Amino acid sequence: MWPALPVSLIATTLALAPVRFDREKVFRVRPQDDKQANIVKDLAKSNELDFWYPDATHHVATNMTVDFRASEKESQSIQSALEQSNVHFEILIHDLQEEVEKQFDVEDDAPGRHSYAKYNDWGKIVAWTEKMVKKCPEMVSRIQIGSTVENNPLYILKVGKRAGRQKAIFMDCGIHAREWVSPAFCQWFVYQATKSYGKNKIMTKLLDQMNFYILPVFNVDGYIWSWTQNRMWRKNRSRNRNSTCIGTDLNRNFDVSWSSSPNTNNPCLETYRGPAPESEKETRAVTAFIRSHLKSIRAYITFHSYSQMLLYPYGYTPRLPPNHEDLAKVGRIATEALSTRYETRYVYGPIASTIYPTSGSSLDWAYDLGIKHTFAFELRDKGKFGFLLPESRIKPTCRETMLAVKFIAKYILKHT
Repeated sequence: MWPALPVSLIATTLALAPVRFDREKVFRVRPQDDKQANIVKDLAKSNELDFWYPDATHHVATNMTVDFRASEKESQSIQSALEQSNVHFEILIHDLQEEVEKQFDVEDDAPGRHSYAKYNDWGKIVAWTEKMVKKCPEMVSRIQIGSTVENNPLYILKVGKRAGRQKAIFMDCGIHAREWVSPAFCQWFVYQATKSYGKNKIMTKLLDQMNFYILPVFNVDGYIWSWTQNRMWRKNRSRNRNSTCIGTDLNRNFDVSWSSSPNTNNPCLETYRGPAPESEKETRAVTAFIRSHLKSIRAYITFHSYSQMLLYPYGYTPRLPPNHEDLAKVGRIATEALSTRYETRYVYGPIASTIYPTSGSSLDWAYDLGIKHTFAFELRDKGKFGFLLPESRIKPTCRETMLAVKFIAKYILKHT
């Protein structure tokens, strides 16, 4: 049991003003050799850097694009240090607070209502799940699979035409709180799937013959916090024993090579793996649901941002999975399908070599559990906006991603 919070602290917590990011900068550097990579690592030791890509200092390597956020105060000295060492850098974002505000660039034609063209807060998403069930009761049902640390419900929408079919795909969005375009896609998928049933031949066939289990927001507490307190929040909101730092990275909390990555055992880091595998209520709810539906689930797809990639196992080892040729083929055709709409280019490949090594990820866990087609999308963009993709880019992102997801689903229906 955790000790109760003193009333004064609760009052203080409730009265917190949202974090502002005035004149904070996002740097992009590309170390040319080991010496330059070490300079970036040293800067991270002496400054409080928030790594956007890769997600932790220890991944920084020669010829890798590295994006990180720095406070106004530290930006000047970081810039000087990079210049003195001849490390090539550019400033992607000059004033982060401005970009936070500029995200909301689509006019709200119905304030307070859910919109597929805008980012929706948790309250709107909950109301939307109810609305979808009422609107399409023969196709959509809502299942509560558990609750979060802060006692918010975890809802899955089951989308499909008939019960008792043998094949299903599990999809989740928003495992990292600040990646807002991810939950936007899960909502778009449900909307488009139900809307195009009976009109679009492929979608009709998929919904007639498969179920989709969609978790629109995996990390609900973190998502709420990113709306109300800190737009850059990544982890969940669980309290950590013997530490004032809050939260676990849910995508390092799965029971697969859980403790193999360095630097995931510090509760203050963004990639903290938690005190034990599946220590988090959110992870336990999702893994219990997937295990109980393992007979029917043929594919697992998780949506993140940013960097425009389609990834498959493994992250915890450079070893390729037995069916890697099949996964690469699906990755290639899915990214080709995606690019037909707006010519958006995605790269595809195994996590460890395509993005960076990870341990305890949902993707590797699902694969090792027996789901042999598991994929992670890293949605738009490639860094100009990073986690702050403007609302005007939501629909294009969703439209092109839908083409890739439909291809994967078709493939699963035919080949598994």
